[in-house]
Amino acid sequence: MHRYTEETEQLGHAILKYAADRLALDPVPLDFSRSVEELDAVAGGAISPDGIGGQAALKLFEDELALACLSIDHPRYLSFIPCAPTREAAMFDLVVGASSIYAGSWLEGAGAVYAENQALRWIADLVGLPDGAGGGFVQGGTIGNLSALVTARVTARANASRNPSSSRPFRVAATAGSHSSIASACEVMDAELVPVPVDDQLRLTGDALRQVLLREGPETFFAVVATAGTTNLGIIDDLESVAAVCQEFGIWFHVDGAYGGAGLAAPSVRGRYRGVEQCDSFIVDPHKWLFAPFDCCALLYREPALARAAHTQHASYLDVLNETPDWNPTDYSVGLTRRARGLPFWFSLVANGTGAYTAAIEHTLDVARFATDQIRHRPEFELVREPDLTVVAFRRLGWDATDYQRWSDGLLQRQEGFVVPSSHDGETIARFAIVNPRTTTDDIVAILDSMV
Repeated sequence: MHRYTEETEQLGHAILKYAADRLALDPVPLDFSRSVEELDAVAGGAISPDGIGGQAALKLFEDELALACLSIDHPRYLSFIPCAPTREAAMFDLVVGASSIYAGSWLEGAGAVYAENQALRWIADLVGLPDGAGGGFVQGGTIGNLSALVTARVTARANASRNPSSSRPFRVAATAGSHSSIASACEVMDAELVPVPVDDQLRLTGDALRQVLLREGPETFFAVVATAGTTNLGIIDDLESVAAVCQEFGIWFHVDGAYGGAGLAAPSVRGRYRGVEQCDSFIVDPHKWLFAPFDCCALLYREPALARAAHTQHASYLDVLNETPDWNPTDYSVGLTRRARGLPFWFSLVANGTGAYTAAIEHTLDVARFATDQIRHRPEFELVREPDLTVVAFRRLGWDATDYQRWSDGLLQRQEGFVVPSSHDGETIARFAIVNPRTTTDDIVAILDSMV
């Protein structure tokens, strides 16, 4: 099974051809989901004692299973937050998988860790973090947020332990618009998530935060989470005023930029992130608006030593790693085993240049502005709010939840697009998440025209 044979070589060529053909598709097919019963009919019992051979397994995937997976890089896949990796990033993911690199420690993966740290430094410079900032690439925003909050709590409790009269901090402050992973992290940590009311622009502000902290007792909080581009509506919180309050009370300031953080590379919207440079920790998912393949979240700390104190695992078999000053990515997040998930992003940055990233992000912003203008000037539509970034939320006047679902199902059935309904304040709405540079204004017009 582990020998390289003529059959292995033939399979390798077939897999490389499949990958090349998939990357060459323009546009890619949207495809459909299938039921368990439908998949059982064509792939049930595929795992067997004797196996069916690599070529047959590839054919089963290509002819059946792949067609039951929606193409998230389709230009009219505008639901959730899509993923549209560059060709270079997607191709290099093959290299990472074939290279058997363990990228958890400098000892075992110095070249990969060095490259990943270069990519992290580019992001840190966008954020405005100091030269000593650093972190690592983790699976996604959920693990990134959890890791940052674990660091925040360990740091806060260490500080509180120096004062015997201090209470043990156990709370996190955030708005209802923060990502669901914040509530999940608090659940995992057995921490209390305290909601902060938003302003008339649906943002977290320093004034509202201060009122909540004073009401509940600022000493009971170990972190405040602000969002730089909420998932549902794309809202950037008032980062500057929130940062000021965090500094006033000495509370960890975490910024979740999983989707919207990429906008820091776009001059046209960069000013909206004022205050982000004061964060203690920050995340952004390159697999969203920075065109990397799944799964890839960049996690950064202003003072990485605090994260290392919180996350370094200790065991006799790890002594050789922990006794050196080397940069071991596993010291900065939850988890020990890790692939070099930041390498495809690094490769694409090096290959294309950061200027190409700025241009691609600005293009998606232009398409979002076009969609906003179209909605504003069509009498049958109404914006839910003015977009901050590339999430455009709107309502089709006169429609109820059933109408939205019927329209969405029809789009997919006709292979014209994938736009699922969302909701805001209990109301069903439509929503575009535009992060694919291949999405055009014609795509927007076609989808809006379908909402008759």
